[in-house]
Amino acid sequence: MSLPRTYLRPLRYAVQLAFLLLTLFIGHQFYQFVKHFEAAGNPFVQRPPSVDAFLPIGGLMAFKYFLLTGIVDPVHPSGFILFVSILGVSLAMKKGFCGWICPVGTLSQYVWTAGEKVLGRNFRIAGFTDSALRSLKYVLLGLFVLAIGVMPMWSMAMFFIGDYYKTVDVRMMKFFTEMTGTTMWVLIALAGLSILYKNFWCRYLCPYGALLGLLSRFSPVKVRRNEENCIHCHACTAHCPTMIDVEKKDVVKSAECFGCMTCVSRCPSKGALELTVGSGKKSRAVKPWLFPVVLIVLFYLIIGIGMTTDNWHSKVPYEDYQALIPAVQKDYMKH
Repeated sequence: MSLPRTYLRPLRYAVQLAFLLLTLFIGHQFYQFVKHFEAAGNPFVQRPPSVDAFLPIGGLMAFKYFLLTGIVDPVHPSGFILFVSILGVSLAMKKGFCGWICPVGTLSQYVWTAGEKVLGRNFRIAGFTDSALRSLKYVLLGLFVLAIGVMPMWSMAMFFIGDYYKTVDVRMMKFFTEMTGTTMWVLIALAGLSILYKNFWCRYLCPYGALLGLLSRFSPVKVRRNEENCIHCHACTAHCPTMIDVEKKDVVKSAECFGCMTCVSRCPSKGALELTVGSGKKSRAVKPWLFPVVLIVLFYLIIGIGMTTDNWHSKVPYEDYQALIPAVQKDYMKH
């Protein structure tokens, strides 16, 4: 007999795959856009604004600039919109972006799942070592926030209109398409560690995830356990990809929880684990399928606001790309 709510897992896998394929399509489209300027004869392809999702530091800078000036960065406006959208869904829907949308999180999941199948298990770093390693992502986040926080506004404005920032997306692409030996070995090491340990990058090193985890603490959406209905089968704890001991929690408040609903989908006892909205006695259970629906709707609602307010497409003119992208290519050919 199938367990109740088992539909949540294939639903999540389908959503993750859809966003991963969308990311690959956007990446390919951006690659074609760049190639148009690098070599004669390549057809022009419209630059996909969503590529700015891979510029979170630029998004954080643009966020500060907007808060202090009310002006949206015109060079990578979609980076600012996507940054706000991701922050918004994290405040409302926990780290749902990490668990359902983020392509890096999806790839990480594929890798540790493959490792589990090949090796028969994943390993676990426990105790003080785990806590110390998890602090690294907060240290990295703090360094980025500090560096951007002390950056003078005039310096930030000059950076936004500089040639480097105009092509920072191109440089990010080449970081992967024309990677150095050091980059390659770092990625291989991360992949190897991800085979052994679940979500190694996400759990220990991702500063973006650290920020979203802090914001998720304020989310009204929580998984709650009802002790009266819990049969202590250990299924929720055993299958939690972020290694939260759900069985011993009344309310899952951990900043590591990314709302994947794995615990809810694995629970065989009706009413033992519920997705709830609100706090304390005012909380009420809601259908778990609403989590990804509200998450995705809210995510695209904020993006839609950016589009309708003309804060989505870059204002960098074609002529600037004509001059700057070949120069970037020459820089990489020198190395």
